[in-house]
Amino acid sequence: MRLHALLKEILPAGGLPDTEITGLTADSRRVEPGFLFVAVRGQTTDGHRFLAEAAARGAAALAGEAADPGLSRPYLRVDDSRLFLARAASAWHGRSARRMVVLGVTGTDGKTTTSSLIHHILEACGRPTGLVTSVAARIGAREIDTGFHVTTPDPIALQAFLATMVEAGLTHVVIETTSHGLAQQRVAGCDFDVGVLTNVTREHLDYHGSYDAYLDAKARLFEGLAQSPAKPYPVERVAVLNRDDSSFDAVRLRSSVRVVSYGESPQADVRARNPLPGADGLRFDLVAGGATVPVRTRLVGAYNLSNCLAAATAAIEALGLAPEAVAQAMAEFPGVPGRMEMLDLGQPFRAVVDFAHTPNALRRVLQTARGLTRGRVIVVFGAAGLRDRTKRRVMGEIAARLADRTVLTAEDPRTESLEAILDEMAAGAVAGGGREGETFWRIADRGQALRHAVGLAAEGDVVLTCGKGHEQSMAFGETEYPWDDRLALRAAIAERLGLPGPAMPVLPTTER
Repeated sequence: MRLHALLKEILPAGGLPDTEITGLTADSRRVEPGFLFVAVRGQTTDGHRFLAEAAARGAAALAGEAADPGLSRPYLRVDDSRLFLARAASAWHGRSARRMVVLGVTGTDGKTTTSSLIHHILEACGRPTGLVTSVAARIGAREIDTGFHVTTPDPIALQAFLATMVEAGLTHVVIETTSHGLAQQRVAGCDFDVGVLTNVTREHLDYHGSYDAYLDAKARLFEGLAQSPAKPYPVERVAVLNRDDSSFDAVRLRSSVRVVSYGESPQADVRARNPLPGADGLRFDLVAGGATVPVRTRLVGAYNLSNCLAAATAAIEALGLAPEAVAQAMAEFPGVPGRMEMLDLGQPFRAVVDFAHTPNALRRVLQTARGLTRGRVIVVFGAAGLRDRTKRRVMGEIAARLADRTVLTAEDPRTESLEAILDEMAAGAVAGGGREGETFWRIADRGQALRHAVGLAAEGDVVLTCGKGHEQSMAFGETEYPWDDRLALRAAIAERLGLPGPAMPVLPTTER
């Protein structure tokens, strides 16, 4: 693609050289002859340091926020490298978002479940739909891993997914949209039509600095809806907001399009009546579009009521699907890997894997676990290094109050001291009434922690491991080590039962 054609909607046409561009990247190590290299300032590395390396590797053009480095290459000075990269990636891949109805789902908790549920509903109702979540990208029957610890993919990968979806004949796409993805402009070229908000609680303050800044990042999705260009498919731009959440009024005022609300509140446009959570799923009456429709889902936990309502509201109010068809699709939804996922090897207790890694999510999942048993709730979890430290003590306290037994362990300590992280969590557990060695334990190795929890379990108890869910690695230092909570919990259970099973994954904390 010629440079002036690539950038015709991004930069003023005058003065752009007629240079052939063969690729686009923000990683100097991936530059090939003919590429456009975009220098992006990161949290730890400034891409402008690698402009010379990119030129030496054969970049045909360079872009960045700093002054022209004088490397005998066309240099495009831009105000915001991240925004420029996202728009250039969209153009490189044919602005594929303009050829689909694009739904973005954001919030603190429930994004993946809500996104996956909307995708399932649309597919079931005959709308060929793609999906991009923190678990995977789904294009028809294909599922593509989006990577270790990835939420919203980088804009080049994301736009490549969208282009493949258009080529496959998909008409809709649902994108799980994180606060980082919004703040870092990763989704700037996605031309959203419908925005869905699950909730906003205190999370990622290590990155955003304050709750207000975090909320501001989420609100950007709803501010930008009115700016999306016309699409070949008729769709009304709609903001779908949680009427029961404290964020409702603030985000409603920031939304640039019609707002539709959902919740248990009588003021919500789409409501639930008679919710009945149980061990086999969730039942409720859906009140939407002038109809009341009974819904039965396989999703476990009262908190999934909000996720179901969010998905139903997007499908009914934004896309015009019939409430009866939506209810039928929700009944067939199989769930999401690593979200209240039950493991059964014939053990006399329940074993559950969940992704809960925020105070709010941990509280809700422990309350759900309590409803699954007359026995004890035994929970295993940790807290990530280089992330919001304030939640460590809070989560320790929540577990001490709501679980019968707690095992504190490793969860992506990164370059922080795992011992110090466990100290903070243990202090919270003590504040919540926990007694170390009696009701809670610190076991640094996650495999050993799961073995300990499984060893504690008696008939009828629930063993719940939280924080990793679907993820396939754990970060120690700057290295990602293979780790799957589902596999590890199976290994611990098989060992206890004396059955053949998978080997327990090995971490740096594992004693050889």
